[in-house]
Amino acid sequence: MARIELWWLPLGAGGWFVRLNGRVYEAVHALRERRRPLDLYHSALVVQVPEGRFVVENCWPIPDGEGARARGVAVEGPVASERIGRFRAFRYEVRCWRDGTIADAGAAVASPQVVSRDPVRARRLLELVGELPRPVWGRDELGTGEMWNSNSVVGWLLARAGLAVEEIRPPAGGRAPGWAAGVAVARRQQGLPRRTHDQRLPAPGHERAFPSPDPGREPALRTPDPGQERPVPAHAGSHGHT
Repeated sequence: MARIELWWLPLGAGGWFVRLNGRVYEAVHALRERRRPLDLYHSALVVQVPEGRFVVENCWPIPDGEGARARGVAVEGPVASERIGRFRAFRYEVRCWRDGTIADAGAAVASPQVVSRDPVRARRLLELVGELPRPVWGRDELGTGEMWNSNSVVGWLLARAGLAVEEIRPPAGGRAPGWAAGVAVARRQQGLPRRTHDQRLPAPGHERAFPSPDPGREPALRTPDPGQERPVPAHAGSHGHT
């Protein structure tokens, strides 16, 4: 059975430093845009195919260099600057981790959301991980008007895999900085027009079908039933997210 799950994790769920910086960042943006501050989210994917289950996530800081293969690291890139990116503390990694875990899955909100049950799309998404752009994290090197981060990675992968990213949004009262950057870069590479930054998904409890490459097959978005056991256990410890 194939499926692609989208997980929304509160930014900084595993550490006060990221959480504090996120709040300051959002407070400044809210003031500039004359709106109330929103909750910030980091996104990750769990992809199930007949060959196995994979966690796809952008993580920073990198816990160690020795375990990269075990974590299924497919891509690395610099944080803040190319110059300091040679140091492990200033590099991010994107994992395609077979039988892996999401560190803060226990704190996830309105998750998992099943965005596809198409095995072709699921396999395609896994293949695309190694083709991800590798710009500096936290900067707009690709000219999208928004910084590149973990949400950019997930938005790019879903868009390139052919999913209806225009229907995707984070949980109510929140936003996912960087999402639009990933979608914009994916559309540029596909030669498609850039669409609105208002990337929305039906609120939890409202189902909507996502188009499938195979006529007649439309995998539906599903929200977990209350008390439903989540398939991705949380680590005893926590790692940072970007």
